[in-house]
Amino acid sequence: MTLRLHDYLQSGNGYKVRLLLTQLGLPFERLEYDIVAGETRTPGFLENVNPNGRVPVLETEEGELLPESNAILVYLADGTPFLPDDRLGRARTLQWMFFEQYSHEPNIAVARAWLHVFDTEMTEERRTALEAKQRLGYEALGVMEEHLEDRQFFVGDRYTVADIALYAYTHVADEGRFDLEGFPAVRAWLGRVSSQLGYIPITRG
Repeated sequence: MTLRLHDYLQSGNGYKVRLLLTQLGLPFERLEYDIVAGETRTPGFLENVNPNGRVPVLETEEGELLPESNAILVYLADGTPFLPDDRLGRARTLQWMFFEQYSHEPNIAVARAWLHVFDTEMTEERRTALEAKQRLGYEALGVMEEHLEDRQFFVGDRYTVADIALYAYTHVADEGRFDLEGFPAVRAWLGRVSSQLGYIPITRG
């Protein structure tokens, strides 16, 4: 059985997995769900794919279902150059992947989703919430900028799944009305990631 990816093309979280699978040279079948239409909230999906109602979900060769994008990255990268094999290097990688999910994605990705993916009606309450998301998103970008000022990549000065995790939504941050002009180290890092062997754009399934 080949790897199967339950996915949504616009999702940065799904893109992380597609990018790593492609860079590892692993063939996979992609199953597309329209999350805007609620296809990941149907009883069938909740019962048979992910009770949390989210994609991506990786279906392994053994038929195991693994949700959560960063967990999938670690699973796929284990034993490859994309994940350090020393104890501290792995912990540093996870550090940045946790940062991505707790400080970065909830702000930068959510702003993008409201403005670009779901075309959310911007009520006064939503505009206030968006301002908070953008403020916190800029704070996360500031942390990344400071870290990258004297580094090529996030961990061990080499390209890892920490970079993939953070790249996914950073490179489309403008779709959430984030201006990266004031983050030259981040912009240089984006260029380094996009020049990696096997790189694919987010629009490629």
